[in-house]
Amino acid sequence: MDAIEQLKEDLRAGRIDSQRLVELMVVLQRQLQAAQQRIAELEKQIAGSTTTKIDEPFSTRAEEKRQEARGKIKRKKQRKGRRGRFATADKVAQAERAVDVLPDGLDKSQCQWSHVRPVWRLENGRAVLIAYHIFRGPNNRYGKIPGVLGRSEFGMEIVVTIAYLVYVVGLSFDKVCLILNFFQNLKLKKTQADALLYQLSRHWQNEFEILCTLLANSLVVHTDETSWSLNSVWAFLSEKARVLFFGVHKDAATLQAILDPATFAGLVFSDDAAIYANFSVAQKCWAHLLRKAIKLTLQDPNNLDYRNFTDRLLEIYRAACRLQRDGRFSDAGRAQKVPELDDQILDLCGPLWAADLPPLEGPDNDYRLLVNELMRLMLAQQLFTFVTAAAATQPNGVTPPLGATNNEAERTLRNPALARKTGRTNKTMNGARRQTILTSVLESLRLYLPTFTLSSVLAEIDRWLAQGRSCFAALLNKLKLPTPQEAVLDQVLPVPEPVPPQPSG
Repeated sequence: MDAIEQLKEDLRAGRIDSQRLVELMVVLQRQLQAAQQRIAELEKQIAGSTTTKIDEPFSTRAEEKRQEARGKIKRKKQRKGRRGRFATADKVAQAERAVDVLPDGLDKSQCQWSHVRPVWRLENGRAVLIAYHIFRGPNNRYGKIPGVLGRSEFGMEIVVTIAYLVYVVGLSFDKVCLILNFFQNLKLKKTQADALLYQLSRHWQNEFEILCTLLANSLVVHTDETSWSLNSVWAFLSEKARVLFFGVHKDAATLQAILDPATFAGLVFSDDAAIYANFSVAQKCWAHLLRKAIKLTLQDPNNLDYRNFTDRLLEIYRAACRLQRDGRFSDAGRAQKVPELDDQILDLCGPLWAADLPPLEGPDNDYRLLVNELMRLMLAQQLFTFVTAAAATQPNGVTPPLGATNNEAERTLRNPALARKTGRTNKTMNGARRQTILTSVLESLRLYLPTFTLSSVLAEIDRWLAQGRSCFAALLNKLKLPTPQEAVLDQVLPVPEPVPPQPSG
């Protein structure tokens, strides 16, 4: 700093001639060019060293697995704790009590002992190991353990609890195992939990197909979709079924297999995506439209046209909601009022719509697109369908009122969207099929039970096992609806073919 000040002082005093000043400027210019060249080289090195996002894991364990798949190394499996499976005799020795299981309608004198099976059950909030002594009667009739699937060693209450915590609450297998160990003193491994969920999904696959049939014959359906780890997750919520498809494509072929627009006669609540354009009776979500209008006022707070447009659009929406709730009007009276609402939309959007402006820039173009969208939906009679539509009654007797938004479907997809962002989703098609079945059956039970609790769900499932028919199948028979010839699940989520083993080396 002192040298610079001295240079200024010498320049003012005339002690430095012009030739010396030119030489200094040349030296400084060369130094500046060298510095700029060095900066460019360093920026190029930094840009070249920037790592791109890698989808595959790059831990040491993951690399060892890849090397093992290529035949590069042969990794030995490390066993922790006790080696091998527990013998049935060891499990029976740990059982708290023994229970005889006889064929229906027979007593012990008519049967003979066959075998014993230990089963973990939940009783009074804790895990209990019970030794079930199975007896065989005439004609090889065996006693059936209540509340147990096939040859499983875990009661249905444990399997349903795992399915609810994983797919409804959104917990990982690790956390579910920790919860069961801490609260119920049940020591469960992740592999066991995984196998139990696959077993339950196979048992409920027929129930899922029944739900798809009930969905296609519903009165009102709310639908929405979002991206997922595999393709998309698509929700269909009706008064008879709540079906979620994980890992499906969002295209016309998938929608036709699930809810065919050519044959579905009910009311569809959705956003304004092109995939939903062919339903005969539709209600577009007002929340999407209002959010677009409000966004304009936030982008340009000083624009009075945006503010007046948004305020007026909110007034029309609130007037439609009041008309729907007003008990003084009959259905015919409400239908006569709907054209007045259409006229208000026409007065609000007509001038700009009639101008038929070309594409603009920024918020002005968003404003133009929103006006065109409102006019298109008004002319298609898809803005005020909710005003005259009748609410649908659920099998449990509840009749929720119809709204003008698709918020219920959006809320249903909130947990899958959060799981996608944190990487806590299935990565295989088999896992997507399993989650599709279990989530749909559990969520649909909300519509059939007065209270959705573990005890009520288990009581209903026990009744399924005892009678051989679920509440979904009972409604299907009551409505005299045939099941489809081809399974919907196999159409939208086909079972992947096994990959043949690759030669090593």
